[in-house]
Amino acid sequence: MIDPLYVASGFGVGVLVGMTGVGGGSLMTPLLILLFGIHPATAVGTDLLYAAATKAGGSVVHGWARSIHWPAVMRLASGSIPASIVTLLVLWQLDLNGASARSLINLVLCFALILTATSLIFRKAIMDRYRRRMERLDASTTGSATVMVGVALGVLVSISSVGAGAVGVTALLLLYPRLPMASIVGSDIAHAVPLTLVAGIGHWALGSVDWALMGVLLIGSLPGIVIGSYCAVRVPETVLRLVLASVLVLVAGKLVVNELHFSTESVAAVTGSTAR
Repeated sequence: MIDPLYVASGFGVGVLVGMTGVGGGSLMTPLLILLFGIHPATAVGTDLLYAAATKAGGSVVHGWARSIHWPAVMRLASGSIPASIVTLLVLWQLDLNGASARSLINLVLCFALILTATSLIFRKAIMDRYRRRMERLDASTTGSATVMVGVALGVLVSISSVGAGAVGVTALLLLYPRLPMASIVGSDIAHAVPLTLVAGIGHWALGSVDWALMGVLLIGSLPGIVIGSYCAVRVPETVLRLVLASVLVLVAGKLVVNELHFSTESVAAVTGSTAR
């Protein structure tokens, strides 16, 4: 039976994604962990394949509109895909169901959420400060920097499912300041499809994907994205960014508190068993 709460959550996240353009992982993964008590590894794995499905549609639209800068996409992917595979191998060695992997995912997720919030709030200030300097970079340096950004995104997304939205867009804006915004967004979405697909398949191989949950989330999110995209032009962008960034910071704080509580309980349990 379909849980209406999951459908409603998918719809809500879809609306916000449509209105802000921020990747669903920034919203969906913490929601699954904090509200529904899903194990962090399962939340990340499920959200990665959910993101691959939702971003594939956006990538087709941008491709049809010729608003994808394929050289940037290829450079990002040449760094992110190998980095994702290596990261997944490390997670496999850690055992995703273990306490160490749980802590790693939660802490990296907190970092990624703070990074996303910072990108949302300070994107204009960052662009104003560094844009002219980045415009003077030669093509070779820009290419190498794009690959390194891809590596960072590959690690972040594979562990937390967050990073391919606001963070990726901000990086592309700095590296390709002459590209129109539509091409920046289209390129970021096009790169996110293979990255989230590879990382999602890796998590599936590790047993951390809930297919039924992903299907229910898609039922709610797809119409939500359409409605959110329609409403985006009717709500001030600055207000949206500030509200969303504030939510992400609060969620990151809640995850940190939960992780500290979990670690304290684990230490107390180990100390108690040793004492006996």
